Amino acid sequence: MKKKKYAVVIATYGEVEKLTLRNLWPSSRRIVKVITRQIVKVPKLLIYFIADYRSTRHYIDWRLHNYESTLVETNRIQTGLIASRLRKSDHPVFSSVDVEIKEAYYFVPPYLEDTLEELRETYDGVVVVPMIPVESAFSCGVACQMISDVYADKRFEKVRVLNKLWQDPELHRIYIDYLFQRVDRGYILKGSKTGLVLVIHGTLVRDRAGNPPRVFTGLDETSAFFEAIKKRITSDPRNVFHEIRQGCMNHSAGGQWTDDTIEKALEEFRADGYDSVVMFPYGFFADNSETEYEAQTLLDKSSIPYKQYIRCINGSPDFAGWLSGRIVAELNTLNNLQNTFESLECCKTNAS
Repeated sequence: MKKKKYAVVIATYGEVEKLTLRNLWPSSRRIVKVITRQIVKVPKLLIYFIADYRSTRHYIDWRLHNYESTLVETNRIQTGLIASRLRKSDHPVFSSVDVEIKEAYYFVPPYLEDTLEELRETYDGVVVVPMIPVESAFSCGVACQMISDVYADKRFEKVRVLNKLWQDPELHRIYIDYLFQRVDRGYILKGSKTGLVLVIHGTLVRDRAGNPPRVFTGLDETSAFFEAIKKRITSDPRNVFHEIRQGCMNHSAGGQWTDDTIEKALEEFRADGYDSVVMFPYGFFADNSETEYEAQTLLDKSSIPYKQYIRCINGSPDFAGWLSGRIVAELNTLNNLQNTFESLECCKTNAS
């Protein structure tokens, strides 16, 4: 029996690897078109102005501070680790399907929608893996829209999307082990009171008219994820933190965003007499300009004496193993669904 041909696409936002205005311009324009316009009405004539202003601001800021994004490089490493794990898998699904692993991005090449177009005619099925734990219209929602645009009525027959990763207790365990393995106890515990800031992307709470947003923002999911991780940390015997606070990274456009910002968390720790703080971006699977530059800069500027930034889960082998297992399960589900569809079609043909 001929094997089916499946693709697994590891997808994330993407940031330019080589910092030039020529590279930043198209990326920023795509961000405004895809993300910003979901929460703020932007006339077409303003898109280029807003995007190019944003590009120039980032270019000057990042160049002055010698910052270059590692997001794409990290996603590429994660893709390679996942591919290696899948090649070693002995799951029965691989007796009937061949799988190829690809990387793709929303805002830099190779673009996700272009990758999906290439896969549509030559692959029997696709599993898309949005590399951010909490769903919203601005994260996996971007991938879902692109899938819908490319596959149309074939979407549910041909494509599966990993979701609700934030709910998985195994991910929580991996996060907690990763965190405690990296806390520098010899340095951070020099302070008398130690706090933890868990960093995640903020969400829109109210639009500019004071109404709930019309798009799915993942607000409840963000809160539930924080509470789940906080509970696991505080109940762990390795816990060294006296208090854990959420640190949201917000945008300025669209209305009211989440209140629990990084700035607020750090200021509250300072005001409460904390002299030691750890920051961990648990809301991201890979470091990017928001985590390793903006969030870490806020931590560095804090007057709290003892500070440690723990990088995102990035190239963790345990994380790659867990995510590979979730992908295999999704491949198996897709294969079973397609087999069911094919059996039904066969029955219809025989009946006629």
